[in-house]
Amino acid sequence: MKHEIHLEKYDIRTDLAIESLENNKEGTIEKRVLEKDDVRVTDIYVDEQNSLRIGKKIGNYTTIEFADVTDSQNKEKVKKIFSKKLKELLKKAKIKKEDTALLIGLGNPSSTPDSLGPLTIDSILVTRHLFALGEVDDGFRNVCAISPGVMGTTGIETSDMILSVIDATKPDFVIAVDALASQSVTRVNKTIQMTDTGIHPGSGVGNSRKEISKEVLGIPVIAIGVPTVVDAVTIVSDTIHYMYEHYAYMKKNMENPMLKLATSPINYLKKNTRIDDQDKQTLFGMLGTLTESETKTLVFEVLSPIGYNLMVTPKEVDFVMDKLASIIAGGINEALHKKVTH
Repeated sequence: MKHEIHLEKYDIRTDLAIESLENNKEGTIEKRVLEKDDVRVTDIYVDEQNSLRIGKKIGNYTTIEFADVTDSQNKEKVKKIFSKKLKELLKKAKIKKEDTALLIGLGNPSSTPDSLGPLTIDSILVTRHLFALGEVDDGFRNVCAISPGVMGTTGIETSDMILSVIDATKPDFVIAVDALASQSVTRVNKTIQMTDTGIHPGSGVGNSRKEISKEVLGIPVIAIGVPTVVDAVTIVSDTIHYMYEHYAYMKKNMENPMLKLATSPINYLKKNTRIDDQDKQTLFGMLGTLTESETKTLVFEVLSPIGYNLMVTPKEVDFVMDKLASIIAGGINEALHKKVTH
């Protein structure tokens, strides 16, 4: 009996607009891509028609992809690009230089993959209390910040708490930082997304709450996030794809003398080698006949009923999270305050 895969039953989730666009290739959407020094920046505007197609809200999305931020030079390079793109997004949102800001660090500080928001807030330059005392030089913006925690520890819906803070502090706009989830292993801890469409707290760990957006809060919301987790379905599906790439590369280069003399494994992903359909079916049988989307759905069918579709994060997440929080906090400080240059 032939096993039928019903794609409509499953939604392989991603918080990244760029991945939603990759999953829905029908239609067209304008995007601007800039690559410089191993950093790739993609700007997308999602209009009403494409919003329905890719399942993302209408607005601007900027995605910054990078290879490594553990090196100090790479870290500074990414921070500089991030700060520049944040300034551009603030301008698109019509945020004026004198507008006051509320920074929100979403997430659970006790859960490392979900601690990006609170860690970022720890390094934000806050000035509201100084403005109240009249002790601020020109070039600094009125900024306050909070880490509201998670509903599991506070018992309060995060958006309700933020509304109360907004009522008390009267900011002109909000910048919210949170962890996200990705559909690709290669983007975990190596991608920053910023958007003027808002954010769903807890989405990065699969616990989406009421959204934080202009529609809910009544003021512009800039959302910044990094995918820090990936589910087991994605890991298994990506591994199958990498097996295809590895097989195709080895078949093409099996007689290559340089390969035999190599002292370390070759990164076949950089060789842009693709397996053909016949080899896929010969090597992997029925699995080789499935599309990438069908493969993910099949793996979802296998893992979800037995509770093994785990949310996974890299082993060095503690170290990398500190670096990412430093990049985002530093970039925000430079974007909001004229006198902050480091």
